Amino acid sequence: MSGSAPVATDADDGLEARPASGGSGRARRRPAWHAATVAAARQETPSARRIVLDVPTWPGNDPGQHCDLRLTAEDGYQATRSYSIASSGDATTIVLAVDRVDGGEVSPFLVDALEVGDELEVHGPLGGWFVWRPGASDRPVQLVAGGSGIVPLAAIAGAHVDAGDPAPFRLLAAVRTPEDLFFREELDRAAAHGVALTVVHSRRAPEGQPVGRLTRERLAAAVFPPEAGALVYVCGSTPFVEQVLRWLAELGHDTRDVRAERFGGS
Repeated sequence: MSGSAPVATDADDGLEARPASGGSGRARRRPAWHAATVAAARQETPSARRIVLDVPTWPGNDPGQHCDLRLTAEDGYQATRSYSIASSGDATTIVLAVDRVDGGEVSPFLVDALEVGDELEVHGPLGGWFVWRPGASDRPVQLVAGGSGIVPLAAIAGAHVDAGDPAPFRLLAAVRTPEDLFFREELDRAAAHGVALTVVHSRRAPEGQPVGRLTRERLAAAVFPPEAGALVYVCGSTPFVEQVLRWLAELGHDTRDVRAERFGGS
């Protein structure tokens, strides 16, 4: 895993593919361990759950950052995993969306067994490379998500809308079916406020829409052209991200303008 904000693995992100690179930057707020309580939890997709954590000492986070969750069993055994944050700003609540990894140690518990009132530990906010801040630039912004890679990009799109940021925005999401799209309500709101939203469905699409994996041609049709000089954020499984980066380079995009985050099973 490169970059540092993995969300749960989804081996089939909806592209015709194969396997560049995120990086690390400096977070604006100092990371630390915090006590957290589950404030709310509900099903997000057939295999994923939205989890809202109340973290009284949370310093806030920038759009695109992530955190580490640490669970401690009654016998003292601990497990720590990293998850992208779907919320941003100065609030002391954190929104996560966790996709179940079959055979995983942590995600099945978070998706199937975690209850409101449960306590856990959160370390963060983490990551400075993959962040986007309203008003930092008027350059166009292109977001490309594979499966649950939409999580940090939803935070970025939401922050853009909430701030009334004037930069042109586009978001391309590749999923298997309509039910597999995370944050449908939030994405519809972003689209209503000027974010150009394109969803590619690899297995089943809404009536009247084509079905098929993401290809270089479909990518080219949805994203800003290279001459627009857009900042590009790509998040998804490693094969998805590597393929999209390859296609962007082939299409003429300056790879120095691309930030990538990938995730995988632990």
